[in-house]
Amino acid sequence: MTSLKNDIFIKALLKQPVDKTPVWMMRQAGRYLPEYKAIRAKAASFMSLCTNPELACEVTLQPLERFDFDAAILFSDILTIPDAMGLGLYFVEGEGPKFKNPIKTESDVKKLAIPDPTVELSYVMDAVSLIRKNLQGRVPLIGFSGSPWTLATYMVEGGSSKRFQKVKGLMYQQPRVMHQMLDKLAQSVAAYLNAQIEAGAQAVMVFDTWGGMLSTEDYNEFSLNYAKQVRSLLKTNIDGEEVPTVFFTKGGGLWLEDMADAGYSALGLDWQTDIAKARQRVGSKVALQGNMDPISLYAEPERIRQQVKTILQKYGKGTGHVFNLGHGILPDVNPDHVKTMVDAVHEFSPQYHL
Repeated sequence: MTSLKNDIFIKALLKQPVDKTPVWMMRQAGRYLPEYKAIRAKAASFMSLCTNPELACEVTLQPLERFDFDAAILFSDILTIPDAMGLGLYFVEGEGPKFKNPIKTESDVKKLAIPDPTVELSYVMDAVSLIRKNLQGRVPLIGFSGSPWTLATYMVEGGSSKRFQKVKGLMYQQPRVMHQMLDKLAQSVAAYLNAQIEAGAQAVMVFDTWGGMLSTEDYNEFSLNYAKQVRSLLKTNIDGEEVPTVFFTKGGGLWLEDMADAGYSALGLDWQTDIAKARQRVGSKVALQGNMDPISLYAEPERIRQQVKTILQKYGKGTGHVFNLGHGILPDVNPDHVKTMVDAVHEFSPQYHL
C-alpha cells in the first residue's frame, strides 16, 4: 500500500518483513472509551450511530488519537446484512441484538434477497470512504463482516443464544434449507466485503464468532465451507496490490490446518490457542493474528507487559504476526491498560524482526 505512512499491518498479514509487530484490537472503537460513550449518548440508538457515516467515522478514529495502533477498523456491526435482508434489527439495552422477523421456515429462507451493498448498505460504504479520507494514509483501514454461519445463528435464533437450539435444529432437521440460507449469506458477505474494498478498505476480516460451538464435521460443512465460498468470491487485487484477508473462528483452534487451507491471508486466534503451536501447525501458509486474553487487561500494568512479552516470545522471530486480543475488549477496561499493551508490543517486538 504505497500511499500508507504506516503499512506494517498490511505487510505482516502478507508475511513481508517489518521492523516491529503491528498491533490493533478487536472492538478498539467502543464502550471502554469515555469519548465513545459521549457520542453514543447523543445518538438516538446504537443503529443510528452505525448508520450515520459522520458519527461512524468519528468513532472509528477516536482510538487512534489515544493509542499508537497500526490499523483502524470500521465502526459498524456484523448484523447489518441480515438487517438489509429485512429481518428488522434492533438492540435491547443489556440484552444485545434482536430481530423482529427471525427465520422460522423454508418460506422465510426463500424470501431472503441478496442485498445490494451500494443501495441497502450504502451508509457503510459512505462511512468507509469518509474514514479513508480522514485517515489521510496514517494507518490502513480494516473492513469486516460476520461469517455466513454466525449471521445465520442470529437470524434463526432471533438474537443472541447460549444453546443454539433453533439454528442447530434447522441444521439437523432441514440441512437443505440451512444450506440454501448459507449460500445466500455467502454471496451477500462477499458482495458486502467487495463493496467495502471498492470504497477504500485496505484489509478485510470475517468474524466467525459462533463457529466454535459446532462439531468438527458440522463446522466443516456449515461454517468453513461457506467461509471458503466467501473467499473465492472476494476481489482482492486492487491496482496490482493485494488486499489482505483475515478469518477468525472463536473456539476454532482445533481446526487450524483446515482453516489455513481456506485461502485467507491470516487466521485470527483466540486466547485458548497456543500461538507457538499454532505457528508450527500452519507453517508458512498464513499469518496469525492474536491472541492475548481480553481479561488480562484488568491486570496491573507490569503483568500486562509480561503477557505481551510471553506472546511475542512464543510466536518467535520473523514476520506474519499481528498482535491482538483473542476476542473483543470488554467495556469496563481501563484505557490506560490498553496503552500499556500497545506500547509494550512496540517496545518488545523489534528484537524479533532483526
